[in-house]
Amino acid sequence: MKFLLVEDNQELANAVSTRIRLDGHVVDHAVNLADATSFLDVGEYDLILLDIMLPDGDGRDFLSRHRARGVDTPVIILTARSQVSDRIGSLDLGADDYVTKPFDHAELEARCRAVLRRKSGSAKTAVEMGGIVFNPVAGHLSIRGQVITLRNRELRLLELFLGAPGRVFSKQKLADRLFSYDDDVSENAIEVYVGRLRKHLEASDVKITTLRGLGYRLDHGG
Repeated sequence: MKFLLVEDNQELANAVSTRIRLDGHVVDHAVNLADATSFLDVGEYDLILLDIMLPDGDGRDFLSRHRARGVDTPVIILTARSQVSDRIGSLDLGADDYVTKPFDHAELEARCRAVLRRKSGSAKTAVEMGGIVFNPVAGHLSIRGQVITLRNRELRLLELFLGAPGRVFSKQKLADRLFSYDDDVSENAIEVYVGRLRKHLEASDVKITTLRGLGYRLDHGG
């Protein structure tokens, strides 16, 4: 998963970003609304963690514009405001959840998982396809009953492909989803990760097809 964290408190942002990365996800950090807008103009995110009081404006205005553009990326509000009216107002604007500072990081992680499950339309986390059973939350993959150990980016790559079988992903799109904006990534790195994942999937009916000049596509026979 790829997260966008919009938070001007550097200490809190560092703590949240560290926890997200330890879970194997990718995170971009914006310190203000202008940076957040720039990130969204060029990138695609699975979840936005949004502070309200930011140096260049109110996060709720950003949220309202975000929804008015028809973008349905889940948003969790992070704020010190705890009044019921604030929570209701944010939810009415299109927020998916609301976490009051200070918060326990384990609670934030649980809320992120819950919002992402709701976004997928189901509380079911495991994906079954072509002899594969994959749980992206637990980072668990088994192929025909045999447990396979994957590295973090291999897990996230598989999650992307299984989330959209038949969709063609360019190398640039995969790099955008697997790495943060500040990472220096070559096309060769993407080829390496795809190659490793292909080897893991050899015992299944799932394969990653290369489309020259276009990218990669997940195909399955059952």
